[in-house]
Amino acid sequence: MSQFMNKKEDIVTEAVDGVVAASGGRLARLDGYPHIRVVVRNDWDKSKVALVSGGGSGHEPAHAGFVGAGMLTAAVCGDVFASPSVDAVLAGILAVTGSAGCLLIVKNYTGDRLNFGLAAERAKAFGLNVEMVIVDDDIALPDLPQARGVAGTLFVHKIAGALAERGGDLETVAQAARKVIAGTKSIGMSLDTCTVPGSPKEARIPDGMAELGLGIHGEAGVEQVAFDGAKEAVAAVANKLSAAIDDRPHVALVNNLGGASVLEMSVLAHELGQSPIADRITHMIGPAAMMTSLDMRGFSVSLYPADDSEIELLSAATPLAAWPGLSEIGPVGLVAVPDGLTPVAPLPSDHAETRTFLTDCCEVLIAAEDDLNALDAKSGDGDTGSTLAGAARALIAAMDRLPLADHTQLLRAIGLELSQTMGGSSGVLLAIFFAASGDGASSGLPMREALKAGLARMQEIGGAQLGDRTMVDALAPALDALQSSVREAADAARSGADHTATILQAKAGRAAYINAKQLEGHADPGAEAVARLFEHLAA
Repeated sequence: MSQFMNKKEDIVTEAVDGVVAASGGRLARLDGYPHIRVVVRNDWDKSKVALVSGGGSGHEPAHAGFVGAGMLTAAVCGDVFASPSVDAVLAGILAVTGSAGCLLIVKNYTGDRLNFGLAAERAKAFGLNVEMVIVDDDIALPDLPQARGVAGTLFVHKIAGALAERGGDLETVAQAARKVIAGTKSIGMSLDTCTVPGSPKEARIPDGMAELGLGIHGEAGVEQVAFDGAKEAVAAVANKLSAAIDDRPHVALVNNLGGASVLEMSVLAHELGQSPIADRITHMIGPAAMMTSLDMRGFSVSLYPADDSEIELLSAATPLAAWPGLSEIGPVGLVAVPDGLTPVAPLPSDHAETRTFLTDCCEVLIAAEDDLNALDAKSGDGDTGSTLAGAARALIAAMDRLPLADHTQLLRAIGLELSQTMGGSSGVLLAIFFAASGDGASSGLPMREALKAGLARMQEIGGAQLGDRTMVDALAPALDALQSSVREAADAARSGADHTATILQAKAGRAAYINAKQLEGHADPGAEAVARLFEHLAA
């Protein structure tokens, strides 16, 4: 897979320069490229305890993204997933440490322990007061004598950083850090491995599976489990955490491992709030990308039983955009829908034939969901099938409150239902179509003429005409031919839908932004849906 880089040998140095250049002058770097890559606070005067952390790159925004007031004083950046050298760590310590001393925050990996540890000893030989803490929050491998340090490290950065910013001495800051480390538990899950720059991607996790307990360097997890959705994924993580924590209230740090979308992370946060450990979580940090593993499509959850003073430290202000802040978890707030969006619903009535007719039409759209999505992926955003199928399911669910025996009111009711349940421009257009058709029927027009009135109104507002490569290309000829027979209407709709595959320039909808080569040979999904409906009616 291609990546946005120049040469893999330069990716870290160029990334560090990018972070520093975009910091608004808050950050600087030591002049030691390429072997010494250390990001430091530009406002640092060595009067307070310095906090130095770091490790291999590829975990951004950690660690350079957390250099600033209230968190780290310096971050030492190694190659991707590789510990920085002893000289680089020592350079960072010497650059920021004054009489108040320095705390090294190190994740529990052999390379980091050795390089940071030796650098600390050399710094002490210079007469500096240096303490080192080892973060080992990962619970994925309970029998491992030395657990890995993962996203729970951020708890240490923030609590120790806030204490140091307030003038706490080295002993106080180090003691607070050790307390946080002792109480923090983390575990991650991913649907895919990460892509190391310049290296082939490892296809270790098959489709339909997720890996539980993998490391932030792409190390294999403790087990692969069947992936059935966000709820089950969070439940698997919560079960592991539940066995490792007590009943005290905890703060949850919900971390994006790099490749999950913001939308997915919000769903995962929701599921954590419904999980078996939800009653032990009072606050949340994130969801956000804080300790990533390049582009890994996964997440991790870290828990810490913070007391009131630590909650206050986690809440303390910091100018760092990478820190998402701490929020108290509460119920989902509800605000009543304004009166204007709660119209008087028609009186429901039943009519067996109409119920069957509508249900059958809805089932056609539901069955076509995947096919229409695939078509839409060629010319849009790939969701036409899901949008129509979702509306069809909602219409089936609303059947008992529809005026099925009054077709005039039924058309209006369908328009109202679609306006409330169907998203996107297609939902609005179809709502207009059915509402206007209902108005036409109420004025005495026969059903075909009422539907044509609805189409005219939809075209007037939406702007689409015949030949613009939309559903109109199938619907308009179908309604014209409906005067003869349903069979002829179905043939006209099919002909119109197939013709859209030859129209290489769309003039409406998202397909208007797609080039001719991508459109050629692919029918418009809206027109295809219309054709399938009429073909069902003619069968």
